[in-house]
Amino acid sequence: MNPSVPLARRGSSLAANLGLSERVFASSSDRSMAKAIDAGLEAVEAALEHEVSFADGIADVSTRYLLDAGGKRVRPMLTLLTAQLGNGATDDVVTAATAIEITHLASLYHDDVMDEAEKRRGVPSAQTVWGNSVAILTGDLLFARASQLMARLGERAIRLQADTFERLVLGQLHETVGAQPDDDPVAHYIQVLSDKTGSLIASAAQSGIVFSGADPALEQPAVEFGERIGVAFQLVDDVIDLSPQTEKTGKLPGTDLRAGVVTLPILKLRELATSDSASADLLERIERDVIAGAPPVGTFDTNTGEVRVPPSRSAVDALVAELREHEATRQTIAEAHRWARDAVAALAPLPDGSVKKALTRFADTIVERSS
Repeated sequence: MNPSVPLARRGSSLAANLGLSERVFASSSDRSMAKAIDAGLEAVEAALEHEVSFADGIADVSTRYLLDAGGKRVRPMLTLLTAQLGNGATDDVVTAATAIEITHLASLYHDDVMDEAEKRRGVPSAQTVWGNSVAILTGDLLFARASQLMARLGERAIRLQADTFERLVLGQLHETVGAQPDDDPVAHYIQVLSDKTGSLIASAAQSGIVFSGADPALEQPAVEFGERIGVAFQLVDDVIDLSPQTEKTGKLPGTDLRAGVVTLPILKLRELATSDSASADLLERIERDVIAGAPPVGTFDTNTGEVRVPPSRSAVDALVAELREHEATRQTIAEAHRWARDAVAALAPLPDGSVKKALTRFADTIVERSS
């Protein structure tokens, strides 16, 4: 049953996650904060090893599968970072950060089933190893374990976890159903990202404030920052999905497209196609040969009167590459930068200092991934 996945190391420090340099992050207070967060990340990692384990053998193997595959621990890092505005990485903060990362982990199992993704974190996705049912049930187990952890922190934590879980599900539901006739497709898509990605990152930033005893006035700015940077994060992922560097992404180029998932580059392409014939031609080819999926051999096309054959892997790769270099993708990158700037603007009420500097640098790092 064990697929023998090699254990991967996570991004092990605040500096590694944020790309901080001595020049940018050089003061003694900066270094002290980074050291405290790194210690907190080690505590979270130890807690993850303990909490993502089950007495049942099958459950233990499947729940640990993606944990062992690695991860940057971005969400717990944010919790530990905003907690520095209060009493730091207390036991409650570490518990909340651990629960948030387990919630994120659970969502990956479900997302990969919905998206029919073949790989995750450089390894075969869980449903390709065990099938959809085991992958979904594994995600459910992890959601349950995260809820148990949050319950230790009291009613406020339970409510926060429940509200976040609700938004995660609504985001996936609205993505699955798609925009309705009266919806603006781009606005609908941004709301999906806000629910599916922004809500959990916002919860991570909020939890650091709440469970460290920080000034409650800082809670809303932290939420707004997390929500906005979460949207920016996913928009950059839309661009990275088109990347040919599979050794970095751990996925086939155009994984979302091949699964029929419409992301912002396609929505932008559809807008451009209304007035640009080259964009319209590219859109037609992508929707026919990539998004719609390969037709069975010998399918008769009633529009052209021809017998269609499935496009080759190289033909699909070429379409993905063409979209990657298109104006639609450049507009997606610009939109990601705008959301990141708005996230930084939300930090205005935070006191100047190491935390604010690190959060600003985090926003910069998010959008730098698209270059």
